[in-house]
Order: sequence, then C-alpha cells, then structure tokens
Amino acid sequence: MHERERQKLILNAVQERPVVTVMELVDMTGTSEATIRRDISALHLQGKLRRVRGGAEALHPPQFIGIAGRPFKVAEAVNIDAKRAIAEKAVELCEDGDSIIINGGTTAFQMVHALADKRLQVLTNSFPIAEHLAKHSRNTVMVPGGTIYREQGLILSPLDNDVTQNFYARRMFMGAQGVGRLGIMERDPQLLHSEQKLIDRAEELIVLVDSSKFAQRSSLVVCALDRVDTIITDDGISDEAATMLDKAGVAVTIAEAPAAARGAQSA
Repeated sequence: MHERERQKLILNAVQERPVVTVMELVDMTGTSEATIRRDISALHLQGKLRRVRGGAEALHPPQFIGIAGRPFKVAEAVNIDAKRAIAEKAVELCEDGDSIIINGGTTAFQMVHALADKRLQVLTNSFPIAEHLAKHSRNTVMVPGGTIYREQGLILSPLDNDVTQNFYARRMFMGAQGVGRLGIMERDPQLLHSEQKLIDRAEELIVLVDSSKFAQRSSLVVCALDRVDTIITDDGISDEAATMLDKAGVAVTIAEAPAAARGAQSA
C-alpha cells in the first residue's frame, strides 16, 4: 500500500472513532508497526491528527462513532483470487427457491457474480451486495433496518426487533476476522451483535475464509466452532487448522484458485 493511500486510511479511521490504536492501523493497512508510527508522526506534524500514546486521535472527535475494521475498498483486493474461488464454491450450495443470508464482507461479496443466474430470497446487511444483486440479478433482496457504515459497506442496527427476526434461511454465509479453537472471531461489538442475530435465523452456517484467517485472532467470539456446519477455504490451510476443524465436527471444503492466479501469487 502506498504512503498516500495509507495515510488517507489513517485519517479516515480517526474520523470514525475518537482514538485508533497503532495495532488496529497495522491490521487495517497490512503494514508494520514502525511504518504506522512514522505515518502518525508525519500526520501529527502536518496538523492533520493528534499523536497519542499507542495511537492517534482526531483533532475534532467525531460525533458519530464508526466500527472497527478495514474499509471495504481496501479489504476487497486482499487475497482476491482465493476469495473468488471460495465464493464460487459457496454459490454451488444454493438452489433456486432457497432463502439465504449473506453477511457483509469482501469474501461474501464475491458471491454476487455467480448468484446472477439464481432465483433466491437473499437477506443481507451488506450495502454493496444488496446494490449489486438488485441491479444485476432477479434474486429477491431484503436488507435490515439500521445505519449505513459507508467505509465497511454495512447496514447495522442495535435493535433486536428488525426484519431479521421474521426471516428464515436455509443457510447463512459469512466471513470472519479470525478462526481459532474458541470459534469464529470478530473485532467490533456492533458486528458481533449483528452477526449473532443473523446466525439465529439460519439452519446451516457456512463460513467463508481464506487460509490466512486461521492465523488471526480477535477479542470477540461470534460463535463456537460446533455451531459451524462448513468452512470453505483455500488450499493454504495448515494441517493444524484442518485437524482443529475435524475435531470440532466442521466440514471443510477446499476452493482452489485458477492455476494462473496461483502462479502469479508465487512469483
């Protein structure tokens, strides 16, 4: 990520939350702690933010608090070939007439292309997914009420009595911040609340994660592994992670990226 793009991301982050930590920015940008500290110092000297111990804060703290996580446009390009392959495997599980839930996320977003020829009832809290399916498919699309978080492209509500409570889904598809022994992990309490509401409305839970997510951890557990029916991932999954899932009774589907894409990644 270029310096200008990285610093723009930092400024956007401090405008969404009063204080952003160095480690949160490391995760958002995929760069080193030292690089983030240099960026914060530079932006502090330019008078664009205030450097604080362990992070940065806005000069004028926001009235509206956003959610933690990489902006959609930044996360969308990360491991894109694996995400596309995973999403295509996910759509193979969908049959015309099904009711499904697609939780917001950049891997789940890749499902929209293969869903174009389907006839499903889709509930999603993702603004980009809802917009794409409404424009480019004949699927019936429903969204919950709530606030649109522009950076992450999500529609979230703190209330329990929204449209989700009356929806039934054969399957729910969702991504994750991380996957570990304790379960599926997320980093933001609002995302946790939204995802748990949606999970309750689905018979089967399908988790879409590229293999890098098995090395990532967060402080919030959305659900235990025994609630997950299937994890779709790429062939980079470690033997240790595969064994963990097998012991938890989670089925694993491997989605292989096209050979040309694998060759480009290894070059």
